[in-house]
Amino acid sequence: MDIIEHLGIESVPVIAVIVFLVVQAVKATPLEDKWLPVIAGAVGGVLGLAATFLMPDYPAHDPLTAVAVGIVSGLAATGAHQIYKQLTKDDTVPPAEEYEPKHTYTDNGWDGKL
Repeated sequence: MDIIEHLGIESVPVIAVIVFLVVQAVKATPLEDKWLPVIAGAVGGVLGLAATFLMPDYPAHDPLTAVAVGIVSGLAATGAHQIYKQLTKDDTVPPAEEYEPKHTYTDNGWDGKL
């Protein structure tokens, strides 16, 4: 017997994938990125609750646990994407001559530019 079949967790990645796609769709809107984890958790919770009634092999058998498993699955989708972004990020710094000061200091004080 396979351990994944025994635990009944093969349905959990389904929630993560759906949440990931929803979050990517929300990123295309003008909504601030700071709300994406909240949206991911909320959508995951709703999907977890729905999965309790729609998937017989779902690992949670009561609504509260189902919502918790869904929230964790939704947040896992966001976390996995962030891990990928951080690992593939280009950390090289451009040469100093490419930087321009945003404001300068004169004898009379700051020039007022920001």
